[in-house]
Amino acid sequence: MSEQINSSAGFFNQNGFLIRRKLVTGLQLDTIKQAAVKMASTAKPPAEYEADLHYEGAPQSRKHEGGRTVRRFLDVYDRDRAFSEFGTSDGVKLVLAKLIEQDVYLVRNHHNSLMTKNPKYSSQTNWHRDIRYWHYDHENLISVWLALGNETRENGALMLIPGSHRLEFERQNFDDRLFFKKNLPENKALIESAIVAVLAPGDVLFFHCRTLHAASSNTTNVTKHSLVFTYRPESTNPVDNTRSSEKSDIKI
Repeated sequence: MSEQINSSAGFFNQNGFLIRRKLVTGLQLDTIKQAAVKMASTAKPPAEYEADLHYEGAPQSRKHEGGRTVRRFLDVYDRDRAFSEFGTSDGVKLVLAKLIEQDVYLVRNHHNSLMTKNPKYSSQTNWHRDIRYWHYDHENLISVWLALGNETRENGALMLIPGSHRLEFERQNFDDRLFFKKNLPENKALIESAIVAVLAPGDVLFFHCRTLHAASSNTTNVTKHSLVFTYRPESTNPVDNTRSSEKSDIKI
């Protein structure tokens, strides 16, 4: 087990992501799924709506057809024990301990959400780095993405560009919303190297906050749910008086 995790750390450092298959199974997975279905059925806020972001394929506004489609439910750590127990579980901690190699904190201000991908009204998410809107003194956070169902290219699985977390870009490589421009020749060549993170229920994707990633819309007839948390090393701190410092983080 130790040798597997150590080699996985090397893969993560090289590629900016890592998939651990069947990290969550059995009763724990079933309990998280039930909590996700309950949350999605009640649509209780806080939530982010597809229509609010104006991404490609999203409803035009909340007043138009599909306008109340939720993109993600927010602050889930404090909303259901099933979610918080996963976020601080031994399986997650064991992997993060090898990737970060110091005390780890679960971030409550970013991600901390149940992602939904609706079959009819889900949007496309263009290439970006999560760190674009976060405010920390170092760019070395890691997000943990739990698949609650099958995730494929057809239903909007994450696509990632291996090694992109180690690359430096000019501001001109990104548009006004800090999305990686798809039509620049140098960007297009990099995008062609992307992989699709195909996941089964219980698989967990770990990815660096600087890793370029994107997702297409859901072309199937089943809504996709994913649980995602972000973590920081103890030596990385949020900048005061920013969104990243609004809520206290949790040592796991």
